[in-house]
Amino acid sequence: MTTAPDQSPFVVSFDWLKTRIGEPGLKIVDASWYLPAQNRNAAAEYAACRIPGAVFFDQDKTVDPASDLPHTIQNQADFASAAGALGLSETDTIVVYDGPGMFTAPRVWWLLRIFGAGNTYVLDGGFDNWAKQGLPTETGAPVKPAPASFSATLNSGAITSFDEMRSIVETGSSQIADARGPGRFTGVEAEPRQGMRSGHMPGARNVPYPVLSEGGKLKSIPALREALEAAGLDLDKPVVTTCGSGVTAAVITLALQSVGHNNTTLYDGSWSQWGGRDDTPIVTGDA
Repeated sequence: MTTAPDQSPFVVSFDWLKTRIGEPGLKIVDASWYLPAQNRNAAAEYAACRIPGAVFFDQDKTVDPASDLPHTIQNQADFASAAGALGLSETDTIVVYDGPGMFTAPRVWWLLRIFGAGNTYVLDGGFDNWAKQGLPTETGAPVKPAPASFSATLNSGAITSFDEMRSIVETGSSQIADARGPGRFTGVEAEPRQGMRSGHMPGARNVPYPVLSEGGKLKSIPALREALEAAGLDLDKPVVTTCGSGVTAAVITLALQSVGHNNTTLYDGSWSQWGGRDDTPIVTGDA
């Protein structure tokens, strides 16, 4: 895998992918997911048109069924089963995309990597731009993938639990980077999920995920570093990422790892858990 010196080593370009579609060991995953306000149906869009050979990773169904939170990570065995059913193996080269680019694909990039698929990348630019540029697509009913064996080994150290998050807020042992928009972070805007309080965790910094990309493409490494530091993050210290339900937090994780910051975890419960409780501290206003 080769990238320009100032580009993330975790993304691939349209040019890189279009010449490799159909190669043995290369798998393509549509990880699109949308909020109700976006008025898009990811599964329906995938069924209608996709990059040739792509499989659909349903982010609402590939979750822990025992959790009352929207996107809780599955256990090792269940994730291995779900990934294998999509025809994925941990030894494959896997390219993950979403519609707009740099929205929900990084979450599945992160999931696949923490379960052991180390050759997983995000498609820079997103499917919407891919299709607009007239690059290869397929329509009609998707072909069901041939099942594969996915040997999962979970890196549990990449995940922050609720109890760990509470300790981080109390002690300041890690910086907190919140990917939600400024209105939700400050508490000016109501949360899209009912029953959620508004605001942010004490000590959190706001890194709205759109500031890390442009036109669906992840910004250059120097620009990512600038955006992260402008939000108040010290890139020499640990960071835990968070968002509404653990999806767009992974955009910050991708940005951090792209600039060489590997002392980072993701709070899987995110605001759905923290803001949905009545025993967690919340503040409003700017960071």
